[in-house]
Amino acid sequence: MKRLVVIFFFLISISGLSQEKITDKPKLVIGIVVDQMRYDYLTRFWDQFGEDGFKKLVNEGFVFKNNHYNYIPTYTGPGHASIFTGTTPASHGIIGNNWYNKFEEKEVYCVNDDSVNPVGTKDSAGKMSPARMKSTTFGDQNRLHNQMRSKTIGVALKDRGAILPAGHTANAAYWFHGDDEAKWISSSFYMDELPDWVEDFNRSGKAKSYLKNWNSLKEISSYSESGKDDNTFERGFIGKDQATFPYDLKKLADKNGDYDIIKSTAFGNDLTVDFAKAAIKGEDLGKDEYTDILTLSFSSTDYVGHNFGVNSKEVEDTYLRLDRNLAEFISFLDENIGKDEYTLFLTADHGGINVPAYLSSRKIPAGYFNVIKAEQHLNEFLKNEFNTDGLVENISNNQIFLDYELIAAKDLKFEEIQKAVASHMLNQKNVDRVFTRAQMENGSFSKGIAGLTQNGFNQKRSGDVIFLLDPAYIIYPRKGSTHGSGFSYDTHTPLLFYGKGIKAGSTSQRTVIPDIAPTISTLLGISFPNATSGEPLNMAFE
Repeated sequence: MKRLVVIFFFLISISGLSQEKITDKPKLVIGIVVDQMRYDYLTRFWDQFGEDGFKKLVNEGFVFKNNHYNYIPTYTGPGHASIFTGTTPASHGIIGNNWYNKFEEKEVYCVNDDSVNPVGTKDSAGKMSPARMKSTTFGDQNRLHNQMRSKTIGVALKDRGAILPAGHTANAAYWFHGDDEAKWISSSFYMDELPDWVEDFNRSGKAKSYLKNWNSLKEISSYSESGKDDNTFERGFIGKDQATFPYDLKKLADKNGDYDIIKSTAFGNDLTVDFAKAAIKGEDLGKDEYTDILTLSFSSTDYVGHNFGVNSKEVEDTYLRLDRNLAEFISFLDENIGKDEYTLFLTADHGGINVPAYLSSRKIPAGYFNVIKAEQHLNEFLKNEFNTDGLVENISNNQIFLDYELIAAKDLKFEEIQKAVASHMLNQKNVDRVFTRAQMENGSFSKGIAGLTQNGFNQKRSGDVIFLLDPAYIIYPRKGSTHGSGFSYDTHTPLLFYGKGIKAGSTSQRTVIPDIAPTISTLLGISFPNATSGEPLNMAFE
């Protein structure tokens, strides 16, 4: 009898433990995306970081050291969508920041939506929504799970960095409209007017206060993890002859987009943190029994990287300042949500290539591909081969779109033209691989560049021939950095989990970006986003 009683109480205790683990959720989940952050920025700038920013997340959280994007192209729109939907462009449909829509016969922007109205401005910068994204996010699933009782808020300087992560059911997404306004705005997809707390923030003059002098945070001589400040590989700002510190933003603003210049400096991240803290307070996030979601994207790192290149003093300064931003934000979360009451992850939407002109100066094969000349040569070839002008309707994002109606009118064979285009492009200098629509639709590629290409290929939206360039060759001006390829400098990004339900540790096991959304969904005990292709990273859980 005594043994039965012991077993009975043991089973009750186990049941209670299981119930507690299932229902004990964080009050707030914060998904942080650092735009254009290579994994090696963590290690490269490590000695310069303080103890309470990146180091805190690494030392007290779980670090995935070998985290990659598993598709091409590695751009901002697809990256943000993939992180929060748990799948790739093949399923969520965001195949680029912009792409050629063959049904509308025009280029479209990933979050543009002419059916909605701007809120907080009269400018068309407010005509945005997630309508082009086909799948749900974990934020959507969380709200569906609790009958819309929780909140999801998206914040970023870039519209696409705020909108795509927040998803379709978000209470709000806010992005920064610089120009001559310096306001955080939204669209009628979410609301009819800005909440009072947003209006108060916009009236506060906080944004305008960052139109000031940008100098290095520390003595520039201590920035030993980047190249010379004065070099020939950076663009800089119009109105300043040299791309060197300091930058008088008030003086330069007039020729560089007025208040938009703030986005292209480290101060854009300060402004983002300011607004994120206001959002947490203004929306009472993390204050009840339903887990809220805040998606937070730091866009300035991308603007700075494009302008100055990954080896610049400006990039190093931006990351040292971002480290302080993170420390400030973590401290704010501890105080306002509770140290053990929130879960945070940090990743990036893509990496970035070192400036090819710089690599070339170091005798590393690198360079630039002239897509305008390539298109001219292709059109000449097709005219001679098929005695027809205009078979190519568009070339964008390394994809060639053919004119279906013209092909049918001329009674030409579509697959023959595909093969001819592919053969011609493969013979072009610095084109490394070429894939046709037929290969993408009929093949099954699980590894290598072909697998990455197929994961990024959306049957309805993508082009008919895809061409990929040699490593370190890009379609871009000769100064500054870019991204978009399937090479490690673009695919390898940090992935850090921290906070409630997360243990300290690390792994060098390969993981992929679509694993993030099912990991958070598992933590919350909710359904995975409806097109998820990733797997939960259970090793990060306590």
